[in-house]
Amino acid sequence: MRRLISWVSAGAFCLAILSSARAEELGETKSDFFFKDQTGATRSARIVRHYWKVPIVHPFAKSDARMDKRLLSAATFAQERSNAHSKARCWHYVKEALVAAHVIGSYPKSAYAFQAGDELVKDYGFKRLSVRDPYLAPLGAVLVYAHGSSGYGHVEIRTKNGFVSDYFSKNRCKYPLIAAYAKYGT
Repeated sequence: MRRLISWVSAGAFCLAILSSARAEELGETKSDFFFKDQTGATRSARIVRHYWKVPIVHPFAKSDARMDKRLLSAATFAQERSNAHSKARCWHYVKEALVAAHVIGSYPKSAYAFQAGDELVKDYGFKRLSVRDPYLAPLGAVLVYAHGSSGYGHVEIRTKNGFVSDYFSKNRCKYPLIAAYAKYGT
């Protein structure tokens, strides 16, 4: 029995030495956790030390009584046809929603999303809104974003709880907002 205890304690001591050697090999830091993946490569993951008990909640869009009610229909139409992920056809889907809801009479000719605002103002009677925060845009507003590296941009319609183009998202587009546009009722 005494021999068994000595073997177990010697094994535990060796295991402790090997564990500390592996920990030193991986490195020590207070912000990252180091581990070896299936291939044997050393990887790291950031250690999350704070948990926010209050969820981040963006405000619901408010409707503007002066706006054309057909913009609400366009937002609903676009949301019904939206995909789970982007297909890089945002302006195409927004155009179809605006035409289907009879907000505009003909299909816009511009090819790129960053051109959407200028065409909507010039040819379809939209007005540029003085909104700088997409979350404060009224329900049904068309939001146009710039994309610096590609130049194509992004366009989406504000819904009650998010934004829709060729996909739906509760979060705004990551690109800088050029402007928000709306059409006022007659």
